[in-house]
Amino acid sequence: MAAAACLAPQAQAAVQPAAVADAATYTGHAAAQLLAATRTGHKAGSARLVRYTVRPGDSLSAIAGHFYHKPDAWPVLYWANHGQIHWANIVTAGQVLQVPAEPAKIPSAPALLGPPALAPAPAPAEAAPAAVSPAYAPAAPTASYSGGVPGGSFGQCVVARESGGNAQVMNSTGHYGLYQFSASTWAAYGGSAADFGHASVAQQNQVFANALAAGGQSNWSPYDGC
Repeated sequence: MAAAACLAPQAQAAVQPAAVADAATYTGHAAAQLLAATRTGHKAGSARLVRYTVRPGDSLSAIAGHFYHKPDAWPVLYWANHGQIHWANIVTAGQVLQVPAEPAKIPSAPALLGPPALAPAPAPAEAAPAAVSPAYAPAAPTASYSGGVPGGSFGQCVVARESGGNAQVMNSTGHYGLYQFSASTWAAYGGSAADFGHASVAQQNQVFANALAAGGQSNWSPYDGC
């Protein structure tokens, strides 16, 4: 959830793949000292490596926004720490990440930001019923959603990349649902805090539609490649 990408809100890490950054996570004297050390070390070409310890609720995009003032520069952190970060939208509290100087060109994001959604296990076969009994028909799984979404093909791409269609998935960084919203992004675009973590598909679609109307595709496209 581990802390997350993205994205996304999946993502959101959501995973959000790498999800929308919450700047409040980084306030405090210690973070200011880290930022100053990063700038000083990078400008002077110091051999001392700047490191950052991941905190609960962190995501690569949020960390990149703090150090580089560019949330979409998160691939710099991903590729610099690829040995310990397998999925871009999943980072774990306590991990110590290298923070390299910002390069002239931001590298491309990985093809997949998080693990693909697992298909539900098939229902076990049952013994043939008596001739008078109706055939057994297993119920369709309820976790996967493949209906219409706001934003047309863009919205469908976000759902595929962020959650694989699982409307109730909550990753280790706290990003939730079809679009891997963070709690702050969910609330910012009209979602009820009381429903975060168990909202209906209709509620999630409405909050996503609100986000598209207010901020366009920028909350997801840099992280999902949609």
